[in-house]
Amino acid sequence: MDRKDPVTLSQREQQRLKVLAEVEAGRWSAEQAAEVLGLSLRHVWRLKSRYRQEGAAAFMHGNRGRASPGRINEETRSRVKGLLAGAYAGCNDHHLAELLSLREGIVLSRKSIERIRREAGLKPARRRRAPRHRSRRDRMPQAGMLLQTDGSPHHWFGPDQPPCSLLVAIDDATGEVVAAVFREQEDAQGYFLLVKQVLKAKGIPLDLYHDRHSVFQDNSKRAWTLEEELLGRREPTQFGRALEELGITSIAAHSPQAKGRVERLNGTLQDRLVQELRLAGITGIRTGNRFLPAYLRGFNARFVVKAEEPGSAYRPLDAGLDLERILSFRYQRVVAMDNTVRLDGRLIQVPPGPKRRSYAGARVWVHELLDGSLGVWYQDHWLMHTSAKGNGAELRARKRRPALPERSAKLPQLAPSAPPSPKP
Repeated sequence: MDRKDPVTLSQREQQRLKVLAEVEAGRWSAEQAAEVLGLSLRHVWRLKSRYRQEGAAAFMHGNRGRASPGRINEETRSRVKGLLAGAYAGCNDHHLAELLSLREGIVLSRKSIERIRREAGLKPARRRRAPRHRSRRDRMPQAGMLLQTDGSPHHWFGPDQPPCSLLVAIDDATGEVVAAVFREQEDAQGYFLLVKQVLKAKGIPLDLYHDRHSVFQDNSKRAWTLEEELLGRREPTQFGRALEELGITSIAAHSPQAKGRVERLNGTLQDRLVQELRLAGITGIRTGNRFLPAYLRGFNARFVVKAEEPGSAYRPLDAGLDLERILSFRYQRVVAMDNTVRLDGRLIQVPPGPKRRSYAGARVWVHELLDGSLGVWYQDHWLMHTSAKGNGAELRARKRRPALPERSAKLPQLAPSAPPSPKP
């Protein structure tokens, strides 16, 4: 910097100038100046000598006006600005720092990217709002004690594609995304598929925390049935009945803020996952579901925290547990005299079994499995299965009241009606 240029001093430099001016005028001693400025006597003499030679400019830092040796070069800055406005448009600063490092070999801090973005006149991807004051709920101490689940409707595959829902389950203790599945809408079968992922990957959690969607509870204003009044509760939904059979406690939140961990996860995924899907060229639910496992492994490696207590509260699956039967839609039917049952226009022929030749008049459960096939369950065994019909991944829960849970895995039985006696 040219010392003839106008001199601008900081407050600290101005203080040194005033003290040294007093020393030079003979009103202060060098020892007094050293004590006031917190400097050594030797350094005060050096400053006094420079002050005599250069005046006020002697107190300016030697690097004033020089470019920092750690400054990002202009070529890199221009490249990052182009990527911000092009391939990585819409990425937040944290996510972009990771993408640039992994994909482009450009290692920059989040703060550096923020400065470059501001220089380019680009707004941040998400608007930050001042947080409200809320009481903090501590995480569960051990993995598997509580899973939070929710569905997030969004344009996951870009604004040109129809919106769909991403169903997720996150462990409250560690923040691990245990399962996720794309669905056209938030529905019961989607949650069946989600729980199936959890069971196969981890085991049976203790509690499931969710909102008050009709998948989890009966929200209708109908009057209670006599049997419900005797039980003291409404009949469970199809999904609620499955949770009961698995021994998972269902907990309904009273507000979105109550399940803040999964709500924040949805916001993060809407920010990050959308960009990853776009960069991978994925535009549909099927390819999106194939993409999710690998993505979640990397996501969990980045964000999972250590639980307060070691070990796991997930319970292992019993070898005798019939997940196919539990994770299905089931409806109670009475077998007709020709040994058939019906479900939504589909006629099912019940074959003779080893225990009885005819099941006419017997009460059975008709199960619609996740692959679209049908099965007939009587007491403690399957009577028959049909082949899958249509695309099982696009089944929808029927809008009807489900039957009460099975008791001891057995159903009440009606004896076959006796044939009419001949008239005399």
